[in-house]
Order: sequence, then structure tokens, then C-alpha cells
Amino acid sequence: MILIISGTNRPNSITLQIAKLYQELLSAKGQSSEILDLQDLPLDFASPTLYASELYSQAFLDLRTRVAEVQKIVFIVPEYNCSYPGVLKAFIDGLEYPEALRRKKGALVGLSTGSQGGNIALSHLTDVLHYCGLHVLAQKPRFPYIHKHLQEGQFTNPLYKQLLEEQITEFLLF
Repeated sequence: MILIISGTNRPNSITLQIAKLYQELLSAKGQSSEILDLQDLPLDFASPTLYASELYSQAFLDLRTRVAEVQKIVFIVPEYNCSYPGVLKAFIDGLEYPEALRRKKGALVGLSTGSQGGNIALSHLTDVLHYCGLHVLAQKPRFPYIHKHLQEGQFTNPLYKQLLEEQITEFLLF
């Protein structure tokens, strides 16, 4: 089973739409997956309790368990202010270190409404994930101007779908 993390807690995000599309493509290849939507984070998860595991809510512990139970994780990463969302960093910081990500495999997909497709965001996140011991697939599709190439949860640009399908093929072998 592959865990797909929708890397923002923004309501009605394009990121979640891409996570669902990724899940559809995995399913078409016979691969089971789940989406972990950061909108499901408890409202208090980033309070000072983030640094006191004995104070974690059951809701946050359940999300941590979902990450702990999988061996492969896909991060759908929107670009926020030339990096990845702070809520994603806080979530990673709240995972059990180093066991949560060590020796697991990950794939990254970058999104932006600008011209870079989240290139710097993926670079920043890759550094963090490597530090945590996650092996990151080299193939990282980036989708610039995503808002112009998505309609009703589907790509209007065939190249974007092709890039996801190619990454999925490689990730299943990884």
C-alpha cells in the first residue's frame, strides 16, 4: 500500500485534486493506496504540544501511525513562497524520528501556479526527507501553471498525465 500525502491543509486545494488523480492512476495499475490529507490534522497539532509527544491528541497519533505503517510515500507538494508549505514541515517534524521515514521510499510531485512548478520546494523537501532517512526517487515531475492545466480533477495537458504515469511506473519498481 502506498500513502499519498496531500501537502497542504488549504481547503479545496488543487493539491488534493492531484493526490486523487495520482490515486486513480495507481489504482489503474492495480496498486492500492490511501490519501493522507493534511486538512485532517487536528487544529492544535502545531501548538507547543508538537514538541511534547505525551500531549499528542489521538487524532494526530492516528495520522502518525498511518505513516509508520507504510513503506512507500508520495508527497504532492504545492509551492508556497518559493518552498513547501509550513504545515507539511510541521507534520514531518511531528513524526517519530527517525523511525517514521528511515529506509522507506518516497516520490515527490511539485505544483505551482507560477513558472517553476515547485522546483525549489521539491529541492528543500528532498533535503529534509534525506536527513530523515527517506530514499527519494530521482524522477520528480513538476507542474507549472497547474491552475491552467487542470479541469474537473483531470489534466488538460496530456504531458502532465504522461509524466505522472512515468513516475508511477518507476516508483512501483523502486
